[in-house]
Amino acid sequence: MANVGRFFVRLRHNRVGLLGFVLATLVLGAALLGPWLTQVDPLRQNVLARFQGPSLGHLLGTDNFGRDTLARILYGYRTSIAVSFGAVALSTLLGSTIGLLAAYLGGWIDRLLMRLMDVLLAFPIILLAIAVLAVLGPGGTNTALAIGVVYTPIFARLARGPALTVLSWDYVAAARAVGASGGRIVLRHVLPNILAPILVQTTLSLSTAILVEASLSFLGLGTQPPTPSLGLMLSQSRDYMLISPWVSIFSGLAILLASLGFNLFGDGMRDLLDPTLRGRDV
Repeated sequence: MANVGRFFVRLRHNRVGLLGFVLATLVLGAALLGPWLTQVDPLRQNVLARFQGPSLGHLLGTDNFGRDTLARILYGYRTSIAVSFGAVALSTLLGSTIGLLAAYLGGWIDRLLMRLMDVLLAFPIILLAIAVLAVLGPGGTNTALAIGVVYTPIFARLARGPALTVLSWDYVAAARAVGASGGRIVLRHVLPNILAPILVQTTLSLSTAILVEASLSFLGLGTQPPTPSLGLMLSQSRDYMLISPWVSIFSGLAILLASLGFNLFGDGMRDLLDPTLRGRDV
Protein backbone atom coordinates (compact mmCIF):
# COMPACT_ATOMS: atom_id res chain seq x y z
CA MET A 1 0.00 0.00 0.00
CA ALA A 2 2.88 2.34 0.76
CA ASN A 3 4.32 1.78 -2.72
CA VAL A 4 0.93 2.50 -4.28
CA GLY A 5 0.67 5.71 -2.24
CA ARG A 6 4.11 6.85 -3.36
CA PHE A 7 3.20 6.09 -6.96
CA PHE A 8 0.13 8.34 -6.85
CA VAL A 9 2.09 11.09 -5.07
CA ARG A 10 4.60 11.06 -7.92
CA LEU A 11 1.78 10.80 -10.47
CA ARG A 12 0.45 14.16 -9.26
CA HIS A 13 3.65 15.78 -10.54
CA ASN A 14 3.50 14.05 -13.94
CA ARG A 15 1.12 16.13 -16.03
CA VAL A 16 0.79 13.66 -18.88
CA GLY A 17 0.20 10.68 -16.62
CA LEU A 18 -2.22 12.59 -14.39
CA LEU A 19 -4.29 13.72 -17.38
CA GLY A 20 -4.37 10.17 -18.68
CA PHE A 21 -5.39 8.85 -15.26
CA VAL A 22 -8.24 11.35 -15.05
CA LEU A 23 -9.49 10.51 -18.55
CA ALA A 24 -9.20 6.75 -17.98
CA THR A 25 -11.04 7.10 -14.67
CA LEU A 26 -13.84 9.04 -16.37
CA VAL A 27 -14.17 6.35 -19.03
CA LEU A 28 -14.20 3.55 -16.46
CA GLY A 29 -16.70 5.48 -14.36
CA ALA A 30 -18.97 5.96 -17.38
CA ALA A 31 -18.76 2.25 -18.17
CA LEU A 32 -19.44 1.09 -14.62
CA LEU A 33 -22.06 3.69 -13.70
CA GLY A 34 -23.82 3.85 -17.07
CA PRO A 35 -27.17 2.44 -15.82
CA TRP A 36 -27.20 5.01 -12.99
CA LEU A 37 -26.07 7.97 -15.10
CA THR A 38 -28.99 7.60 -17.49
CA GLN A 39 -32.36 5.99 -17.05
CA VAL A 40 -32.93 5.75 -20.80
CA ASP A 41 -32.95 2.31 -22.39
CA PRO A 42 -30.23 2.34 -25.10
CA LEU A 43 -32.27 -0.12 -27.18
CA ARG A 44 -35.58 1.77 -27.05
CA GLN A 45 -36.59 3.07 -30.46
CA ASN A 46 -38.74 6.11 -31.23
CA VAL A 47 -39.09 6.76 -34.95
CA LEU A 48 -40.78 10.09 -34.24
CA ALA A 49 -37.60 11.34 -32.55
CA ARG A 50 -35.14 10.31 -35.28
CA PHE A 51 -32.11 12.45 -36.13
CA GLN A 52 -32.61 14.95 -33.33
CA GLY A 53 -29.73 17.19 -32.36
CA PRO A 54 -28.55 17.77 -28.79
CA SER A 55 -31.37 18.99 -26.56
CA LEU A 56 -32.54 18.83 -22.96
CA GLY A 57 -34.48 15.67 -23.74
CA HIS A 58 -31.54 14.02 -25.53
CA LEU A 59 -28.26 15.63 -24.48
CA LEU A 60 -26.31 14.15 -27.41
CA GLY A 61 -29.21 13.76 -29.83
CA THR A 62 -30.70 10.60 -31.32
CA ASP A 63 -29.79 8.17 -34.11
CA ASN A 64 -31.70 6.92 -37.16
CA PHE A 65 -33.94 4.77 -34.96
CA GLY A 66 -34.60 7.51 -32.43
CA ARG A 67 -32.38 5.88 -29.80
CA ASP A 68 -30.68 8.13 -27.27
CA THR A 69 -27.03 8.68 -28.27
CA LEU A 70 -25.79 9.39 -24.73
CA ALA A 71 -27.28 6.17 -23.38
CA ARG A 72 -25.79 4.15 -26.24
CA ILE A 73 -22.35 5.71 -25.70
CA LEU A 74 -22.42 4.92 -21.98
CA TYR A 75 -23.43 1.32 -22.65
CA GLY A 76 -21.01 1.21 -25.58
CA TYR A 77 -18.22 2.05 -23.16
CA ARG A 78 -19.21 -1.01 -21.13
CA THR A 79 -18.87 -3.17 -24.22
CA SER A 80 -15.53 -1.67 -25.26
CA ILE A 81 -14.05 -1.87 -21.76
CA ALA A 82 -15.25 -5.45 -21.21
CA VAL A 83 -13.83 -6.65 -24.54
CA SER A 84 -10.57 -4.69 -24.24
CA PHE A 85 -9.88 -5.65 -20.62
CA GLY A 86 -10.66 -9.29 -21.33
CA ALA A 87 -8.40 -9.32 -24.38
CA VAL A 88 -5.47 -7.60 -22.65
CA ALA A 89 -5.83 -9.81 -19.55
CA LEU A 90 -5.69 -12.90 -21.77
CA SER A 91 -2.70 -11.68 -23.77
CA THR A 92 -0.85 -10.55 -20.63
CA LEU A 93 -1.29 -13.91 -18.91
CA LEU A 94 -0.60 -16.05 -21.96
CA GLY A 95 2.20 -13.92 -23.41
CA SER A 96 4.03 -13.46 -20.09
CA THR A 97 3.82 -17.18 -19.41
CA ILE A 98 5.26 -18.02 -22.82
CA GLY A 99 8.05 -15.45 -22.40
CA LEU A 100 9.00 -16.69 -18.93
CA LEU A 101 8.99 -20.33 -20.04
CA ALA A 102 11.11 -19.52 -23.07
CA ALA A 103 13.65 -17.61 -20.95
CA TYR A 104 13.85 -20.23 -18.20
CA LEU A 105 13.91 -23.38 -20.33
CA GLY A 106 16.04 -21.99 -23.16
CA GLY A 107 17.39 -24.20 -25.91
CA TRP A 108 15.12 -25.52 -28.64
CA ILE A 109 11.98 -24.70 -26.63
CA ASP A 110 13.00 -21.05 -26.50
CA ARG A 111 13.71 -20.99 -30.23
CA LEU A 112 10.45 -22.75 -31.10
CA LEU A 113 8.28 -20.47 -28.96
CA MET A 114 9.95 -17.29 -30.17
CA ARG A 115 9.73 -18.30 -33.85
CA LEU A 116 6.02 -18.89 -33.34
CA MET A 117 5.70 -15.45 -31.78
CA ASP A 118 7.66 -13.97 -34.71
CA VAL A 119 5.18 -15.52 -37.15
CA LEU A 120 2.27 -13.89 -35.31
CA LEU A 121 4.10 -10.55 -35.13
CA ALA A 122 4.63 -10.61 -38.90
CA PHE A 123 0.92 -10.06 -39.51
CA PRO A 124 -0.70 -6.62 -39.19
CA ILE A 125 -2.85 -6.44 -36.06
CA ILE A 126 -6.19 -5.86 -37.80
CA LEU A 127 -5.50 -8.49 -40.47
CA LEU A 128 -4.62 -11.14 -37.90
CA ALA A 129 -7.67 -10.27 -35.78
CA ILE A 130 -9.90 -10.56 -38.85
CA ALA A 131 -8.37 -13.96 -39.66
CA VAL A 132 -9.07 -15.21 -36.13
CA LEU A 133 -12.65 -13.91 -36.27
CA ALA A 134 -13.12 -15.58 -39.65
CA VAL A 135 -12.53 -18.88 -37.85
CA LEU A 136 -14.36 -18.12 -34.59
CA GLY A 137 -17.18 -16.00 -35.98
CA PRO A 138 -18.24 -12.45 -35.00
CA GLY A 139 -19.28 -11.44 -31.49
CA GLY A 140 -17.97 -9.71 -28.37
CA THR A 141 -16.40 -12.79 -26.75
CA ASN A 142 -14.71 -13.90 -29.96
CA THR A 143 -13.46 -10.35 -30.49
CA ALA A 144 -11.77 -10.45 -27.08
CA LEU A 145 -10.19 -13.81 -27.96
CA ALA A 146 -9.00 -12.49 -31.32
CA ILE A 147 -7.41 -9.36 -29.84
CA GLY A 148 -5.89 -11.49 -27.07
CA VAL A 149 -4.21 -13.74 -29.66
CA VAL A 150 -2.95 -10.69 -31.56
CA TYR A 151 -1.31 -9.14 -28.48
CA THR A 152 0.15 -12.34 -27.03
CA PRO A 153 3.50 -12.19 -28.93
CA ILE A 154 4.05 -8.61 -27.76
CA PHE A 155 3.91 -9.64 -24.11
CA ALA A 156 5.93 -12.81 -24.79
CA ARG A 157 8.77 -10.80 -26.27
CA LEU A 158 8.51 -8.17 -23.53
CA ALA A 159 8.69 -10.77 -20.74
CA ARG A 160 11.45 -12.88 -22.26
CA GLY A 161 14.09 -10.13 -22.60
CA PRO A 162 14.15 -8.88 -18.98
CA ALA A 163 13.66 -12.45 -17.71
CA LEU A 164 16.89 -13.54 -19.42
CA THR A 165 18.70 -10.70 -17.67
CA VAL A 166 17.27 -11.54 -14.25
CA LEU A 167 18.07 -15.24 -14.67
CA SER A 168 21.74 -14.33 -15.10
CA TRP A 169 21.93 -12.52 -11.74
CA ASP A 170 23.90 -14.01 -8.85
CA TYR A 171 21.03 -14.38 -6.41
CA VAL A 172 19.13 -16.53 -8.96
CA ALA A 173 22.18 -18.75 -9.23
CA ALA A 174 22.26 -18.90 -5.44
CA ALA A 175 18.59 -19.91 -5.35
CA ARG A 176 19.33 -22.71 -7.80
CA ALA A 177 22.31 -23.80 -5.70
CA VAL A 178 20.15 -24.26 -2.59
CA GLY A 179 17.66 -26.37 -4.54
CA ALA A 180 14.88 -23.91 -5.33
CA SER A 181 12.42 -25.28 -7.85
CA GLY A 182 11.95 -23.73 -11.28
CA GLY A 183 8.49 -22.49 -10.40
CA ARG A 184 9.75 -20.79 -7.23
CA ILE A 185 12.60 -19.11 -9.10
CA VAL A 186 10.29 -17.80 -11.79
CA LEU A 187 7.51 -16.64 -9.47
CA ARG A 188 9.57 -15.35 -6.53
CA HIS A 189 12.70 -13.99 -8.21
CA VAL A 190 12.04 -13.34 -11.90
CA LEU A 191 8.43 -12.20 -12.18
CA PRO A 192 8.58 -9.40 -9.55
CA ASN A 193 11.57 -7.88 -11.37
CA ILE A 194 9.83 -7.69 -14.75
CA LEU A 195 6.41 -6.49 -13.58
CA ALA A 196 7.05 -2.80 -14.28
CA PRO A 197 7.40 -3.04 -18.09
CA ILE A 198 4.52 -5.54 -18.22
CA LEU A 199 2.24 -3.13 -16.33
CA VAL A 200 3.18 -0.28 -18.64
CA GLN A 201 2.57 -2.40 -21.73
CA THR A 202 -0.75 -3.55 -20.31
CA THR A 203 -1.97 0.02 -19.98
CA LEU A 204 -0.74 0.99 -23.45
CA SER A 205 -2.31 -2.16 -24.92
CA LEU A 206 -5.68 -1.17 -23.47
CA SER A 207 -5.49 2.00 -25.55
CA THR A 208 -4.91 0.17 -28.83
CA ALA A 209 -7.27 -2.69 -27.90
CA ILE A 210 -10.11 -0.16 -27.66
CA LEU A 211 -9.27 1.07 -31.16
CA VAL A 212 -9.03 -2.48 -32.53
CA GLU A 213 -12.37 -3.44 -30.97
CA ALA A 214 -13.99 -0.33 -32.44
CA SER A 215 -12.43 -1.07 -35.84
CA LEU A 216 -13.66 -4.67 -35.88
CA SER A 217 -17.15 -3.57 -34.81
CA PHE A 218 -17.07 -0.89 -37.52
CA LEU A 219 -16.36 -3.64 -40.08
CA GLY A 220 -19.21 -5.76 -38.72
CA LEU A 221 -16.94 -8.44 -37.23
CA GLY A 222 -17.01 -7.37 -33.59
CA THR A 223 -19.96 -6.66 -31.33
CA GLN A 224 -23.20 -7.39 -33.13
CA PRO A 225 -26.40 -5.28 -33.11
CA PRO A 226 -28.49 -4.38 -31.22
CA THR A 227 -25.79 -4.40 -28.48
CA PRO A 228 -24.42 -0.83 -28.15
CA SER A 229 -20.86 -0.51 -29.42
CA LEU A 230 -18.92 2.64 -30.23
CA GLY A 231 -17.47 1.23 -33.45
CA LEU A 232 -20.87 -0.10 -34.51
CA MET A 233 -22.47 3.28 -33.80
CA LEU A 234 -19.87 4.96 -35.97
CA SER A 235 -20.48 2.46 -38.76
CA GLN A 236 -24.27 2.74 -38.68
CA SER A 237 -24.25 6.55 -38.59
CA ARG A 238 -21.91 7.13 -41.55
CA ASP A 239 -24.79 6.95 -44.05
CA TYR A 240 -26.60 9.75 -42.25
CA MET A 241 -23.76 12.19 -41.63
CA LEU A 242 -25.21 14.83 -43.96
CA ILE A 243 -28.62 14.55 -42.28
CA SER A 244 -27.46 14.32 -38.67
CA PRO A 245 -23.73 14.14 -37.93
CA TRP A 246 -24.16 14.06 -34.15
CA VAL A 247 -23.94 10.28 -33.65
CA SER A 248 -20.74 10.06 -35.72
CA ILE A 249 -19.16 13.01 -33.95
CA PHE A 250 -19.97 11.93 -30.40
CA SER A 251 -19.19 8.23 -30.88
CA GLY A 252 -15.87 9.14 -32.53
CA LEU A 253 -15.03 11.50 -29.67
CA ALA A 254 -15.92 8.77 -27.16
CA ILE A 255 -13.47 6.37 -28.84
CA LEU A 256 -10.80 9.10 -28.91
CA LEU A 257 -11.31 9.92 -25.22
CA ALA A 258 -10.98 6.30 -24.11
CA SER A 259 -7.94 5.54 -26.25
CA LEU A 260 -6.18 8.81 -25.37
CA GLY A 261 -6.78 8.36 -21.65
CA PHE A 262 -5.17 4.92 -21.41
CA ASN A 263 -2.38 5.94 -23.78
CA LEU A 264 -1.40 9.00 -21.74
CA PHE A 265 -1.68 7.05 -18.49
CA GLY A 266 0.60 4.36 -19.92
CA ASP A 267 3.15 7.01 -20.91
CA GLY A 268 2.99 8.44 -17.41
CA MET A 269 3.49 5.01 -15.85
CA ARG A 270 6.50 4.43 -18.07
CA ASP A 271 8.04 7.71 -16.92
CA LEU A 272 7.41 6.89 -13.25
CA LEU A 273 8.43 3.22 -13.27
CA ASP A 274 11.52 3.51 -15.49
CA PRO A 275 14.47 4.53 -13.25
CA THR A 276 16.24 6.19 -16.19
CA LEU A 277 13.28 8.56 -16.71
CA ARG A 278 12.53 9.50 -13.10
CA GLY A 279 12.91 13.15 -12.35
CA ARG A 280 12.56 14.14 -15.98
CA ASP A 281 10.63 17.35 -16.52
CA VAL A 282 7.25 16.42 -17.97
